[in-house]
Amino acid sequence: METDIVIIGGGVVGCAIAYYLSKASVSVMVVERGEIGAQASGAAAGLLAPLGPLSGPGPLADFLLAGCALLPRLVETLAVETGLRTGYRQIGALRTVLHPKRVARLKKRWESWKPLGLPMHWLSGDEARQLEPQLSPDVCAAVYAPTEGQIQARPFVQSLVQAARQRGAIFRTHTEVLAIERSGARVTGVRTAQGEVLPCQSLVVAAGAWAAYCAAWLFPEQSHALPIRPLRGQLLSLQQPVPPLQRIIFGEAAYLVPGDETIIVGATREEAGFDLAVTEDGTAWLQTTAQRLMPVLAHSEMVTAWAGLRPKTPDNQPLLGPLPGWENVVMAAGHNSIGIMTGALTGQTIAEFLITGQIAPIIRPFSPERFPS
Repeated sequence: METDIVIIGGGVVGCAIAYYLSKASVSVMVVERGEIGAQASGAAAGLLAPLGPLSGPGPLADFLLAGCALLPRLVETLAVETGLRTGYRQIGALRTVLHPKRVARLKKRWESWKPLGLPMHWLSGDEARQLEPQLSPDVCAAVYAPTEGQIQARPFVQSLVQAARQRGAIFRTHTEVLAIERSGARVTGVRTAQGEVLPCQSLVVAAGAWAAYCAAWLFPEQSHALPIRPLRGQLLSLQQPVPPLQRIIFGEAAYLVPGDETIIVGATREEAGFDLAVTEDGTAWLQTTAQRLMPVLAHSEMVTAWAGLRPKTPDNQPLLGPLPGWENVVMAAGHNSIGIMTGALTGQTIAEFLITGQIAPIIRPFSPERFPS
């Protein structure tokens, strides 16, 4: 049976595209080589903190802020449709510096963020410790963004999946795509490791860090046609101290995300290929950095550690839209560390393009055409 759309990749982006297509009564199949949401989406801390990746207004800021603005409404809708809760919390975030020499740099970033229009407050170290008493006494300044927050990534993905399934979307797990079937510049189907061919009208590549593998069948004579590579991020969780951390803390190139019983500490940024190993060096750096931000964490036991692979592009911006050289292949990958924040908006805009043929202005700057083959 032919499916209108086959999506390769069952992370937050692929599942969001399937959700919005199914809402429009388009038949869609998501093909995932492992479990749904088990790679970068499952490893993510679920940060909804758009200031970090931004240095001021521009296309990425427009995309990121619109993506975050969409999430509260979507979370409410998904809760009604599925009964599942995603743990969405607007708990606020503190971006801290621990050395007086770094205050000027934070002040510069603060000035660059002002045009974005998000609520922000400049705090002294003492004012920051009034919000979070266990912060290091070395914290000498902070920017407080009260509307930033977090979502539990795995439940969010599962709610998208359940809502899409309720409308007829198909999710195939442990199904690896090895090749495409084609007629000229059109993909007519994908061939799986099980030897079957899944016919389709259009193909969406939403395979995260693994999207570059698809170039082997889409551009067999060009080794760098899809400029996406993996960037490993290791994370760990520590027991919450008493009194517990309440807000997200950024500092020393790391972050602390509070939960009910644990704190997530992330994340390394390592060029390690597709190696998902958790290393002693990585966990040691995370623990040491966490203790620099909150010395009380020296007494908190590590609960668990894990790693994920961010899909990185040369300019740290995603590849969204039709793939040059093909009539019916669409890219939705390369989100780096903003996949959870922008996954829903990516799903909505890519679904709209597949249905109408019109590219939303907000994703036009991220066209794959900017990287010539």
